Amino acid sequence: MKKPLLQIALDTLTLQEALDNLALVAPEVDIIEIGTILLCAEGISAIKTIKKHYPNKIILADGKIADAGKILGGMLLAAGADIITVICCADLATIASVVEISKEYHKEMQIELTGVWTFEQAQKWKNLGVEQVVYHRARDAQAAGAKWTTEDFQKIEQLINLGFKVTITGGIEPNDLDLFSKYPIYIIIAGRAIRDHNDPHQAAITFQKLLQTKWEN
Repeated sequence: MKKPLLQIALDTLTLQEALDNLALVAPEVDIIEIGTILLCAEGISAIKTIKKHYPNKIILADGKIADAGKILGGMLLAAGADIITVICCADLATIASVVEISKEYHKEMQIELTGVWTFEQAQKWKNLGVEQVVYHRARDAQAAGAKWTTEDFQKIEQLINLGFKVTITGGIEPNDLDLFSKYPIYIIIAGRAIRDHNDPHQAAITFQKLLQTKWEN
């Protein structure tokens, strides 16, 4: 199977902290995520600045758009985002508008599966032209002790069978990768496991090596 892309999640409170993180790890990651927390803290300027510093990297803006899809999506894409996100509870009209604006910019969009959603909804998203979903173990759920379950893997497999490119996120550590290695995962997101490591550069290298050995061998 093809190796998943490695995405670094920058859910920092300041742009400078994000840039400091990237100075250590950017060469080793495939996608730079301007996280929701950073977007709220610093706004569109975070996308513009990071894109200016790393023009050859894929930039994802995790806006978790819930409404005004064409306006907000257009703002994120015009600022330099290559991929934008929509929250799964968004109305179908909002999702359709984000699909449309993404196509206008020749960029990508994803639906974040945070909270309650159904496979009936997922099929409707697919019918609208959505190609990517993010299977999400939420930050608060992690803090409450939530673990990856058999139900999670069944849902991931079903999403893949529906034809989606699936991204996995939610406190991913290197020793979690075995859990997902039998699936054709599109992107693996790592945040604190890299950023908070005592050697973030080496942590990113470790992730990349494991992704290669576990998926390509």
